[in-house]
Amino acid sequence: MNADPMNADPTSTGRTLGRSAVPVSTLGFGGAPIGNLYSPVTDADAAAAVEVAWDCGVRYFDTAPHYGIGLAERRLGRALRDRPRESYTVSTKIGRLLVPDAEVSGEDPEGFVVPATHHRVWDFSRDGVLRSLEASLERLGLDRVDVLLIHDPDDHWPQAVGEAYPALAELRAAGVVGAIGVGMNQSAMLTRFVRETDVDVVLMAGRYTLLEQRALADLLPACEQRGVSVVAAGVFNSGLLATAVPGTTYNYHAVPPEVRARAGRLAAVCARHGVALPAAALHFPLGHPAVAGVLVGVRTAAEIQQHGQALAAPPPAALWAELRAEGLLAAQAPVPC
Repeated sequence: MNADPMNADPTSTGRTLGRSAVPVSTLGFGGAPIGNLYSPVTDADAAAAVEVAWDCGVRYFDTAPHYGIGLAERRLGRALRDRPRESYTVSTKIGRLLVPDAEVSGEDPEGFVVPATHHRVWDFSRDGVLRSLEASLERLGLDRVDVLLIHDPDDHWPQAVGEAYPALAELRAAGVVGAIGVGMNQSAMLTRFVRETDVDVVLMAGRYTLLEQRALADLLPACEQRGVSVVAAGVFNSGLLATAVPGTTYNYHAVPPEVRARAGRLAAVCARHGVALPAAALHFPLGHPAVAGVLVGVRTAAEIQQHGQALAAPPPAALWAELRAEGLLAAQAPVPC
């Protein structure tokens, strides 16, 4: 088991990313939902979600231009505007430039319920990095972001590693940003970044969860060896682990029968120990020493309050022991204690 130094106050700020001085709270606020991902959120509800997150001790907020064609950045910036700037950490991303369209052509085709006022252009060039960061700062209403991440470079490795990464390293060296990294839904390319560059953090979605631990084979050992921090996102595997009874989506698609069966077994073990499946899913990644925190997408104040309460009540050691005994956790996966 891995002793968790944040166990007494799991949402407080105290861990730093890699060798940087940038702190993150154990629970982070994922901004995609307040960019109207899949369904609309009002300005008031978005502001309330950030306010309640703050009251719960959340001090790490993640966003991206991609989220609602800039809507999430604008809403997050407004919600944080009156907070002391040194008291929170913001990360945003580069890789998709937002290019205005001459006419609004319906709704955004990428899953965000917003007017299609812009289209996205993949750009991992140095100029693209600088233009993207400048536009993000304007939308956020900030003079700096703390963490800058290369976003989803799955099909753009040569330019991402050859042009975007050097630009980020230059910004870090100049003190424009405090930490740099990469955010993806896979572990293989993240592992390449960890081994071949000097990133501080990787934001990995869905590949180290209560349901699947494939990142134990490549990314997590590499991060430990290189002193790189992991922020674990997608801990509910896009909804499957988000409710006490397994949900209906896995990796943003319908759940395959064998995956649903495994999730059902997880839920049954959790129920025997009086632990809700989402609570176990939130806690599990924090057992690994490379994981600095978990990042959850937040749509409402009630959601983030529920997550904060869940992290404040660690599951019993007997839960992890039974999950191991049932073959539902990888033998080498460390667990919280």
